[in-house]
Parts: sequence; C-alpha cells; structure tokens
Amino acid sequence: MELFDKCGGYRKLDSFVLSTIVQLATIRFCERFLNRKNDPCGRTFDQMTQAARSGRQNIVEGSERAATSKETEMKLTDVARASLGELRGDYEIWLLQKGLAPWPTSSEEAQAVFELRLDPPQLGKDVAHDSCTHILTQQRKFARWLDHEDDTVAANALLILISRTINMLNHQLQSQGESFVKAGGFRERMTACRLEERGKQEPEERVPACPLCGKPMRSRAVRSGPKEGQAFWGCTGYPACKGTREMPVE
Repeated sequence: MELFDKCGGYRKLDSFVLSTIVQLATIRFCERFLNRKNDPCGRTFDQMTQAARSGRQNIVEGSERAATSKETEMKLTDVARASLGELRGDYEIWLLQKGLAPWPTSSEEAQAVFELRLDPPQLGKDVAHDSCTHILTQQRKFARWLDHEDDTVAANALLILISRTINMLNHQLQSQGESFVKAGGFRERMTACRLEERGKQEPEERVPACPLCGKPMRSRAVRSGPKEGQAFWGCTGYPACKGTREMPVE
C-alpha cells in the first residue's frame, strides 16, 4: 500500500478549466458593466470576483491536499461548489433587476452554450504553460457570448457555465466520498502501511499460520468502527481467504 494518495491532478479536470473561464469572464463582466451608479461602494464587484476566485482556487487547494487528507479535499470541493452557487445567485439578481428571467434551458442560445464541449487537455512537460494555453483555447469557444456587448447575454452564458461547473463538482464530490469509503483516510493509511511493513519485518517464527488455509499471516489493522487502528493477524491470501487471528497486545 502507498502511504500518500495521488494529488495535484486538478489541471486535467474539466471543472478546473470551466471554473477558470468563469473567473476570467466574471472579472471582465464586472470591469465592463459595474460602475458607480449600480455599484457605488464596489461591494458587488468584490463579492462577485471573490466568489469566482473561491470557486477555482478551492478546486486547486482540495486537489493538492488530497495526498494527506481526503476529508479536506471533500470539504474544499464543497466550498468551491458553494462559492459558485453564490456567484450564480449574483447573475440571477442581475437579470431580475432588469425584469428578465434567465434563458429557458430549452432555448436555442442556452442549448448552444450548454452543449459546447471542452477538448481534453494535452499536457506535456511544461504543465503550467500547456494548461493555461488549453484554458485560453477553450475560453475562445464561448467568446461570442462572454464578450457580447449586451450584458444580459454574458450573464446568461455565465449562469449556464456556472451550473455546468457545479454539476461537475457534484460528481467529483460523490467520487471522492466513494474513494474515502473504499480506501479510508490518511491516518488509516499510515496505520496500515506501518503494520504492513511491520509484518514484513516479523521474524518467521513469530508469524502464525492461517487457521483456515495454513498460509503465513500478516499484521493488519481494523480500518473503521470502535476498534479502528487495532492490530490483528490477517491471511496473506486475502481476499480469497479471510482467515484472521487476534494479535496479543505487547
């Protein structure tokens, strides 16, 4: 078993690419359409750009923290999702203030934005350069809406991109939860790795035979429940053989 889980693969995620496009487009939207008349104190500008930033940056941080904390990864993914939900509310209010509702999902324009697919990233040795080049290429696919002179067109397009990103994060969160249930957290991995190594170091005469199949046994640890972390002998033939023995406390 490896001690550290995989981490830092966020640049390959469509959610990261779309959240970056949303952040860039939100900064541009605020610079173009917010002014002293509709945002006299600049609070809306700050809140929208910060929510967009949070949506992207928490994906990054969660991915980087995955090596040592699945729980933190899930929490930060959820924060990213919530921040984008907040930003979606700002764009809805923008349209409602103008007496407009967002585009119906069945409308031609909405379907055009929704169905426009992202290309898979091609990342070489220069990962940061390749990733940013990829993002700029994908951003240009939505330019006809995001750069539109009509603010309501840009707001509607952003609502769709935000919803797409949130949907991706929902799937990510579910996948992260399933991975946690299956493999456990970092503390469990540390215990399991230590016991695995300890089992390899056990003198041959101290290693008992499996009561079911006779194969040598290995030190293992309970992964969950009231006895979490408690050591026991498990058959090296697991999962074909599920023989166990209690390990005396030293």
